[in-house]
Amino acid sequence: MTYRVEFTTAAAREIHKLPRRVRDRLLDAIEDLAEDPRPHGAKKLVGEKTAWRIRVGDYRVIYDVFDDALTVTIVRAAHRREAYAR
Repeated sequence: MTYRVEFTTAAAREIHKLPRRVRDRLLDAIEDLAEDPRPHGAKKLVGEKTAWRIRVGDYRVIYDVFDDALTVTIVRAAHRREAYAR
C-alpha cells in the first residue's frame, strides 16, 4: 500500500527555509514515508493518537498517519531543539 504524503502550510514553509542539503535529506526521508509510514526508528508521540516522529540527523519530522485514508500529513520539520516547542 502506498500512502499519500501531504504537507501543512506551516510545515512546507519550514522545510523551504532550511539549507538545501538538509532540505534534500528531509524530503528523501519524507518520500520514504509513502511506502512505510512507521519505519524503523519512528516513535509515536505520547499523548497523541496519530502523531509520529522520525529523526533525520539533528532534525525531526513530526507527522500524522491516517490508515483509513492512506494519508501521511507532515505537521512539522525542524531542528531538534525547536521541533517540540509550540
